[in-house]
Amino acid sequence: MTWSVSWSWQAPSRVSAIESVNGHLCVAYGLELVLFNESNQIQWERSMPFKVHAICNADGRIGVLAAHAFYLLNTVDGSMVHEGRSCPGGFLQLLNRPGGGWVISGRDGNLHLFDANGVGIRRMHSGVVRRLIGWLDREHLLWQDANGVVYCGQIAQQDKRRVVDTTVWSWVSPLNEGHMLLQSADGQLWDGIPHPYGWDAIERIEIESLEPLVATRAGDGWWVLGIEGHLDHMSTETGDTRIGEGMNLGDMLINLGRDSMVTCRRDGLVRRWVAPHLAEEQRRHRQKEAADAKLARSWEERRQLFQRALTAEDEGRLSRAIELYEALGRKEDVQRLLKRQKGGDSSES
Repeated sequence: MTWSVSWSWQAPSRVSAIESVNGHLCVAYGLELVLFNESNQIQWERSMPFKVHAICNADGRIGVLAAHAFYLLNTVDGSMVHEGRSCPGGFLQLLNRPGGGWVISGRDGNLHLFDANGVGIRRMHSGVVRRLIGWLDREHLLWQDANGVVYCGQIAQQDKRRVVDTTVWSWVSPLNEGHMLLQSADGQLWDGIPHPYGWDAIERIEIESLEPLVATRAGDGWWVLGIEGHLDHMSTETGDTRIGEGMNLGDMLINLGRDSMVTCRRDGLVRRWVAPHLAEEQRRHRQKEAADAKLARSWEERRQLFQRALTAEDEGRLSRAIELYEALGRKEDVQRLLKRQKGGDSSES
C-alpha cells in the first residue's frame, strides 16, 4: 500500500460535513459551503442561511440539509435551485434516488420522498432511522432503525418494509458497490452483500479491537476510520494495513474515486490521500477498455467487409470480391476467385 497525503487545507472554522461531488470535494464549515475542483482550487463558495449538517450529490444537483430544511443547489456554480423544504423537527440524513429524486429521514419517524427538483411527493412511516444505508435499486431502500436492525423498504405504489436480518448491529456503513460493513454487538466486523430478503453473502473480517466511525470503499477495498483517528484497511485475505497512525485524522471520511480519499477533522483540517499504484492500475484499465473498444470496432468493420465480399461473389462481381478479400488478407479466397476468372466463370456488371 502506498497511500499518502497529497494536499491539505485548514478551514477557517469548524467543519460540519464533507461530500464527493462528481469526484470533487465539497466542504461545509460555519455557514459556508465550498466546492474544490480537481486541482484543489476553489470552484465556488456560497453562504447558507443555516449550518449544513448533511450533503449529497446527484444529477447536477447538490442536496443539502441545514437546520430543519432541505435545499437544492446547482453543482456548477452553487446557485440555489429552490429555497428549501422543511418538516416538523427537521431532517436527519439524505440520499439521492436511482433514476432521480431524493429520500430524507426525518426526526418525525418518516421517510420523506422528493422528486429530482426537490418537490415533495409523499411520506413513508419508517420509525426513527439511525442510518440510511443505500438503494438496492430504485424501489428498494435499506436503512438501520434506532435499535440497530437493518430494514428494507419497498418504495412503490404500496410502500412496504421488512426486516432483512434480525441481528442487532452496533454500527453499519453506507452501501458501496453492493457491499456494506457491519459491526455486531460482540465487536466483530462483517462484509455483507444484501438483497431485499437477506444476504447474498456475508463474511467475517479477521480484525480485532476496532471501533469504526465511518468507512468507504476505494480501489483496493474497504478503509475504516476509527475512534483512534487512523485508517485501517479491511481485507479478508491479507489482514489490515494502517495509515495515518498518530495523525488524528478526525471523524469524516469519503472517497473521491478509486485512488483518492479525504479525511477531515471537526476543527477544519482536511487531508486528501492518494494512491499512485491505484491510479496507474486505473489508467491501464482505461487503456485496455479503449483498446478493446478499438478492437471491437475493427472486428465489426472486418465483418462488414467480409459480408460485402460474399455478396459481391454471389452476384458474380469477382473483381470487387477479390479486392475486398485482399483487404481482409484472405489469400486463399483471392486465389480461388482468380482461378474462376481465368476459367471464365464471371458475370461482372
